[in-house]
Amino acid sequence: MPWATNDDDGVTIYYERDGDDDRASEAVVLVQGLGYGRWMWRWQREALRDEFGVIAPDNRGTGRSDVGISGLLRKLPKRIRSPLLTGRFSYTIDEMAADLEAVLDDAGIREAHVVGASMGGMIAQRYALEYTRAKSLTLCCTTHGGPDAVPMPAETRETLLETPDGSERERLRHRMRPAFNDRFTNRNPHLMDRIIEWRLEQDASEPAQEAQLGAASSFDVSDRLGRLRIPTLILHGTDDRIVPVENARLLQEKIPDSRMEIVDGGSHMFFLEDDDVVNDHLREFLLEDERVVQ
Repeated sequence: MPWATNDDDGVTIYYERDGDDDRASEAVVLVQGLGYGRWMWRWQREALRDEFGVIAPDNRGTGRSDVGISGLLRKLPKRIRSPLLTGRFSYTIDEMAADLEAVLDDAGIREAHVVGASMGGMIAQRYALEYTRAKSLTLCCTTHGGPDAVPMPAETRETLLETPDGSERERLRHRMRPAFNDRFTNRNPHLMDRIIEWRLEQDASEPAQEAQLGAASSFDVSDRLGRLRIPTLILHGTDDRIVPVENARLLQEKIPDSRMEIVDGGSHMFFLEDDDVVNDHLREFLLEDERVVQ
């Protein structure tokens, strides 16, 4: 099982690799959202693995990757720990972009088609601006950050921050509500149960989620996106209650070689709920102009 080490701070990042040719120097890399484990890309990995090489890393603090937070800090009571990890001692998107560079270097990837969702889209933007391996970008349900970005609705933030009584499974289910369409969750109770189990197994620990939240909250590349010179696909759902769809339009305005595809009725997890639509857009984009050599 492959691990890569970020030489800047020694954090070790776990990643998985799909596809027939493990020696390929070009691959699609899937970058996770805040707190979410590798399970979130399950539908895209299944759709892409037969045609493209796929790299799926765990963000720092997630799954099998190192947490990169001192044990003393992690053991503090939440009321003390949380302000520290979302503030002065948070991760940074720069660090996580460097983690991604370490993974691609370890995997021998010369050119990467970087696909990121939510916080993963922030990492993807930073990576494309700071490093040279990105051949294309796909940005799902994300934002460029900064004062011009459209913020999360207050009602959603309250739901995500609430700690209702009950089991860990019940708390996860409550906090997941804004990310999904109610109609989808009502029609797929067994899948939602499986997602809860995947989250318990693979998601970031609570301290790591706090550190990731701090990184996402301070992210801002709004004044740099005009420098990007790689093809970019922007995907977003109209009913995203976490990152409002207006952020997709702001991204398109700032990234020169970009196009936007809006999924009507799509939630924040639209790449799961509407996976056929998203995968069709993604495959078409990757194959366009022979960007991916098969």
